[in-house]
Amino acid sequence: MSGTGSTHDEIMAEAERIKALGEASESQAPYEVNQPTIGTWLDAMGYDNERFRTGEAPPSMAQVWTMPGLGRRRPDDDPLSRMMEVLTAAGYTAVLGTNCEQSYERYLRVGDQLRVTTALDSVAGPKQTAMGEGYFVTSRNTWYVGDEKVATMLFRVLKFIPKEKA
Repeated sequence: MSGTGSTHDEIMAEAERIKALGEASESQAPYEVNQPTIGTWLDAMGYDNERFRTGEAPPSMAQVWTMPGLGRRRPDDDPLSRMMEVLTAAGYTAVLGTNCEQSYERYLRVGDQLRVTTALDSVAGPKQTAMGEGYFVTSRNTWYVGDEKVATMLFRVLKFIPKEKA
């Protein structure tokens, strides 16, 4: 693809190519689900529940266990990162998180070892927004303990060209 001269058709063709890879990216959590991290998360959120102080993790923590964190990177084959690079090359340089939809199959338990797969779910655009012209990019993450699916997330961002200030 060529820099800022990329056309909508080129962007969508690359999106389809990345989508066809399916859940090409997989990451293993560096640590198993553990009580100290659960406790720290509860404290940071200002939330307390005895259930989560005694061996279970809040469902909304699923992503916490596999986030790259400081000093680590997403896998080179991460579909969301690949699509963002395509849009950046086409001149869509700004990012705005728009929404996240999560579902949980079961609570995580201390000792669970998670892995996550990532796929590109959809790319829609170009859309005219208050922020500027952009594409909505949705990725789909699925968390597993062994072969058991325990959580999913659709994560949508707007990758856009910022409007000129008046």
